[in-house]
Amino acid sequence: MKKINKIRPLVFWPPFLLLMTAVILSFVNLDGFLGITSAINSWILSEFSWLFSIGTLFLLGTCAWVYCSPIGNVKIGGEQATPLLSKWRWFSIALCTTVAIGILFWGTAEPMYHLHSPPTSMGLEANSPAAAKFAMSTMFLHWSFTPYAIYSIPALMFALAYYNLKMPFSLGSALYPIFGKRVQGKVGQIIDAIALYALVAGMAASLGTGVLTLAGGLDNMLSVGTGPIVLGAVTLAIVACFIISAASGLHKGIARLSSLNTKVFFLIAGFVFIFGPTSWILSMGVEGIGSYLGNFFQKSLFTGAASGDKWPQWWTIFYWANWLAWAPITALFLGKISRGYTVRQFLIFNLVLPASFACVWMSIFSGTALHMDMTGDGMLNKALQATGAESVIYTMFDNLPMAGITAIVFIFVSFLSYVTAADSNTEAIANLCADNSEAVLAGNENEEGNNNLMIKVVWGVTIGFIAWVMTSFAGIDGIKMMSNLGGLPALFIVLACNISLIYCVINGTFTKPKTHENSATLSTTPMQLD
Repeated sequence: MKKINKIRPLVFWPPFLLLMTAVILSFVNLDGFLGITSAINSWILSEFSWLFSIGTLFLLGTCAWVYCSPIGNVKIGGEQATPLLSKWRWFSIALCTTVAIGILFWGTAEPMYHLHSPPTSMGLEANSPAAAKFAMSTMFLHWSFTPYAIYSIPALMFALAYYNLKMPFSLGSALYPIFGKRVQGKVGQIIDAIALYALVAGMAASLGTGVLTLAGGLDNMLSVGTGPIVLGAVTLAIVACFIISAASGLHKGIARLSSLNTKVFFLIAGFVFIFGPTSWILSMGVEGIGSYLGNFFQKSLFTGAASGDKWPQWWTIFYWANWLAWAPITALFLGKISRGYTVRQFLIFNLVLPASFACVWMSIFSGTALHMDMTGDGMLNKALQATGAESVIYTMFDNLPMAGITAIVFIFVSFLSYVTAADSNTEAIANLCADNSEAVLAGNENEEGNNNLMIKVVWGVTIGFIAWVMTSFAGIDGIKMMSNLGGLPALFIVLACNISLIYCVINGTFTKPKTHENSATLSTTPMQLD
């Protein structure tokens, strides 16, 4: 009989009880609960918008610096380390674990907001060519290089600590170079608990967008509406599938789902590019890239403080918070699968290639949406106002060839996307909450997934329930609040990982010849994925 791993109490119970309290309060007094979360959210935005803006820019700058530094040639796991994954599977997992449902939901809906409601402080006329260019350049800002830098920094630092310094499977390990043994033991568990809370909030927010996308598709085809019952059924289906997938193990579940998901991404993008306004897509994409690069620092550091404009807080800061909420726990997974490749290759496959794919995707989908709305009497914006953001993509498909088929495929890939992302993070959550030290020391880390199944079920149900409450009763605003509530604590963890990585580069931690082994560390032998 397989032994069930012990729970790390300081990691599991604080975030679980905190979130359960939130769920209970939402049932006892929903208006009061939303009032409290809204007040906390407003405080976060008013006090920390500047830190989100400059902090994320700092992360991207660090990635560029590390890529060009001597550490770029260091192999994760040491010179003799062999890759766990082929480059294709590595790319597909990195892409799907991070992108998830976001580009599907926001790729067409978000440009409508920016086109028809641009920032008041910029003096842009709604539905004008200038607003369209602003919308396109903003999509590149929100979905390309900065978001992937947020993931790459903690993932890279954890990978080097886990494999090259032989540290335990904990976020505290990524902070070991600057804080030493203080981040081990109880302090390390507290760091993991904070990261776990942030991820659950972030996953609930992203699951909310996935639920809205799928419910919108079902309503488009079957006219079932998007009320709490439909949203609950969709949420239950997604949660059940990603728990089953996570239970099947990394090799069978995540790797295969990610590969299939990426291929469908390319298929859908190719279809819209060919049958959509191809010339406009190419021209607007190039113009949008130019505007994005030409105004990069201004757009990255726009907080709206001088004019009192709330636009950055409800868009750019929301995105940074959402990505940050996922980043610490996702870093454990992305770092773990990167063994056998150099630091420079890590940044190419976790930053450059996914960000480039996102630029192509946004050029195609955002460009098509803008063209269709501007030449079609605002048809997409009318759908947005009538039935919500979830209906925009299906309205777009209705005006392209093979509408019925493409809608079904899109619903399928939407479902698959969140399952894939949740799959990998549920795996990381389970490993983080459970004490797997005995299995690791015995060389049986392949058994972790099955032993931690109950933890995956508990967190999967919790995440699904929170997402259902927020989408059913607070909508898009609820999703944004969950992102911000998870993003703030994660921001400090990710920035600490960034400082830790800078410290290692400056001091040559991984480039100088080793003179001794760290006797206080835990040596691990991760599973073979490919």
